[in-house]
Parts: sequence; C-alpha cells; structure tokens
Amino acid sequence: IGATGELKTKPTQHSVAQLRAIGITPDMIVARSDYPVNREIIEKIAQFCDVEKRAVIPMTTASTLYEVPLLLEEAGVGEIILEKLGLKARRAPDWKDWKRLVDQVHKPKPKIKIALIGKYVELHDAYMSVREALYHAALHLGVEVEIIWVHSVDLEKGKNLDEIRNAAGILIPGGFGSRGIEGKIAAVRLARTEKIPFLGLCLGMQLMCVEFARHILQDERANSTEFDRTTPHPVIDLMPDQQHISEMGGTMRLGLYPCQLQPGSLAHRAYQQDLVEERHRHRFEFNNAYRQIFEQNGMRFSGISPNGLLVEICELSDHPFMVGTQFHPEFLSRPNRPHPLFLAFVQAACEHAGVKVQPFTNFKEKNGKLDYT
Repeated sequence: IGATGELKTKPTQHSVAQLRAIGITPDMIVARSDYPVNREIIEKIAQFCDVEKRAVIPMTTASTLYEVPLLLEEAGVGEIILEKLGLKARRAPDWKDWKRLVDQVHKPKPKIKIALIGKYVELHDAYMSVREALYHAALHLGVEVEIIWVHSVDLEKGKNLDEIRNAAGILIPGGFGSRGIEGKIAAVRLARTEKIPFLGLCLGMQLMCVEFARHILQDERANSTEFDRTTPHPVIDLMPDQQHISEMGGTMRLGLYPCQLQPGSLAHRAYQQDLVEERHRHRFEFNNAYRQIFEQNGMRFSGISPNGLLVEICELSDHPFMVGTQFHPEFLSRPNRPHPLFLAFVQAACEHAGVKVQPFTNFKEKNGKLDYT
C-alpha cells in the first residue's frame, strides 16, 4: 500500500489461485515491490501459494534497469530455472563485464542534449528503441544524454527552433504520414546549415534527401511521393516494381538486408567493416534517377545494397556529421554492444558541445582505434 508502505500478499495469493484455476501452476514467484520484502512476507507467499521458499524471489525496485539481472542472479533464479528444466549449467556465469557496465551507469558523467524530432513525443515510449540506443552509446562514451523532445508540428509554426539550435545533436527517427513533415525538414535544414551533428533514420534519411534537393539543388517542389503524389521531382519514391501494388503490406521492405559500405566514409569509419546487415521497415526508397546529381553536389551515398540498386546510407561531404540511414540501426543496439552509428553520432555531438568523451574500457583496440563491432 503506497501511502503506508505496508506490503500485502493477498493480491499475489489471488493471482496464483486464478492461474491454478486455468491449469497453470507457478514454479517461481517474483515479488515486485518498491519496499524491501522481509522474510515473513516471503514465507507467507510460499505457504499460501504452494511454492518453495527459495523460489519466492524478492525484487525491490532497482536504481537502474541494468541492475536487475544481477539481482536475479544473486537470488539464485538461474539455478532454479536450470533445475526445473532438468538442465546442467555449461559453465559458471561470468558477470564481471556486466557489473562494470552497471558501475558505469552510476558514475557521474558530463551531459549533452540531443533533440529528437517526432510526432508522438508526448509518449516517449513511442521512440523507446531510439532512446535506449542513445543511452547505450552515451554510457559507453562516458557521457549522459538528455533528450529534448520536440514536436515536428511545433517546428512548422516556428516554435522551438532555438531549442534545437542549442542542442549538441539532432535526430529524426522513422515515421509515416504527412503531418509535421515540413517541421522535420526545417530541422534538417538547421542541422545542415549550422553544422549540428545529425542522424536521420528511415524517414529521417528520406527527409534529409528532400531538404538537400530543395535547398542545395534549388528544386522547391522536390518531395517524396508518400506526401505528394504529383511532385515533378520525386527524389523519394516507390521502386518501379512496387508501384502496381496497392496494399501497404505488399510494398513493405521488411527484415535484415546487407549493406556495402564505401571505404573512407563516415559510415565505414563507424562500422570498421565493409559489409553489414541491418533491419528495415519501409515502403519508399531513394530514387536512383537523382543519384548522380546528388553526388555531384556533395551528397555521398556511403552505403549501398550489394547489387548497387538501393541507397542504404547517405552523408554530406562538407559536414562534421550528417548521416541518414534507410534502415533502423536502433533495433540492433544493446546495453553491452551499442550500435556503431549511434556511437559515432553521440561522439560527434560531444565534440560539437565541447564535451570530452571517456570511452568505456570494455571496448577493444583495433589498429589504434576503438573497435565498436
């Protein structure tokens, strides 16, 4: 009970009874609580729920989510699971690196601000994968990221421009639909003209190309056919073999696809690999009819499908860090393995803000450089 801090076991007993009524008998109960769970409570749950006392696991709210696996291991959860499944441990678990990761979370760190431009910023979990990928990268670089949540519709009204102008980096995640698009394009232009580190994901990359066409190529009517089917200059379009398919699901490019990286590019330096695989979820692609004129005016297509037909990554040659990806790198980021592009982006943001990074020592050294792979 929140007001008094008193712990009650009745809800747990009732839940277990309901499970048993449909034929499910729990082998373990994890007792979540904001307050310490004492021995008396554990014994009561074990007695009335017919579970071994050692299988009642107290789980008090942790200071960080990444501490939870350590608490579960300390409580013997792994051993109980192996026992119930009749399995033997192949080797003793080594939590040394994970413990150091948790220690890194608790260390005081310099802070940078990243502006995230979206339509659903009131609900932060709409961008959970992107948010966590930023946190993973910042953690390993020894800094803390504060996300500035900016609504793209507000940017269309001229609001919050100073807020993103003062950010160390600007990120536009994936999305669908025309609402707020011009606000996102305004954010892309600000990042380009003021040399603010920029990362565009999926739709973010497409809008980076639209902004380039409008303001570098001076083609004001350039657009994506997702937003303007009558545009005379569709720099983003459905692929020709997809245009006859009317249903959205039929034109989706889904799942893991390979990407060939161009040596010497920002993307190649981030990955330190020639070929990578990334996850996709989109309908529209860069229109290859515009590839040559884009390249002639400073756009570099640093990631291409192995058959040379699909643009996967683009970047600006005359910008400290302006990168767009047609795929979703955030889906492959992990706390102990941050994504290379997010690492590179956060590092560029730190340099822009004048903040010194202190890379986490779990990184390997390869040819005198940090190995993010």
